[in-house]
Amino acid sequence: MGIPLLHFEKNIRRNALAALALCALLLIPHGCTPPQPPAQDSDMPKITADTPVQESWKISFLVTEEGQRKSEIKAGHVAEFRTKGKTEQHLDKDVSVVFFDETGAVSSSISAEQAIMYENKDIEAIGNVVITTSNGTIIKTEYAKRSGVDRKIRSNRFVTIDRPNQTVSGYGFESDQELKHYRIFRATGKGNLKQ
Repeated sequence: MGIPLLHFEKNIRRNALAALALCALLLIPHGCTPPQPPAQDSDMPKITADTPVQESWKISFLVTEEGQRKSEIKAGHVAEFRTKGKTEQHLDKDVSVVFFDETGAVSSSISAEQAIMYENKDIEAIGNVVITTSNGTIIKTEYAKRSGVDRKIRSNRFVTIDRPNQTVSGYGFESDQELKHYRIFRATGKGNLKQ
């Protein structure tokens, strides 16, 4: 008897269409291409070497040594950076540092627009720097650095030192943290000096 011819032609057409559809699917790449990274949104922040690893606002922290307070640091904003294996804290917005003597009394304070604190306990103060002591001495400059090693305050910029009965100005100075013993490298001044 055999297969009716009409039925055979329908199966061939159906199989041919299925084969064409299968070939079309195989020719269209579905996931054979490597994944593409997502497009960067221009509003998204870019992470670079200059990006802080952490930030805080309205900070206040106490620095102690063997249980004795040495300084208190306040700022409106701090950003911590890690470069070349070292950590720096960049402070801004009403920066103030208060230093305490061995008895815990305030010995001096520094205020500035900005400051940078380093791992070795050095502190740089930048912009409208005002250093005051408990005895009324006031130093004004645009830059000062306090060394964590010898606890001296230094500047290579123009400074003005106001003390009772004495005002001295000049370029560059070095002082102990309490501002009791200081020297100005190129000084000019006026006042009454006690003999």
